[in-house]
Amino acid sequence: MNGQGSTGNVIAALASLVIPGLGQLLQGRLLAAVVHFLFAALLWVILLGWIVHIYSIVDAARFKTRK
Repeated sequence: MNGQGSTGNVIAALASLVIPGLGQLLQGRLLAAVVHFLFAALLWVILLGWIVHIYSIVDAARFKTRK
C-alpha cells in the first residue's frame, strides 16, 4: 500500500466496510485490526458498533506508510 488515496487504501476501506479491522489487516497492521474488530464487536452488543465500524473504514482509507 503506497499511501493515502492509493488503490490499496480504497480496497482496505472497502474491506473494513464489510468487517471492521479487515482493511487494517490487509495493510499489515495486525494489532490495529484486532483492536478494531474486538471493539466493534463489543459495542455492537449495545448497538454502538457502527461508530467503530465507520472509524475503521476512515482509518483504513487515510493510512499513510512510514518511510
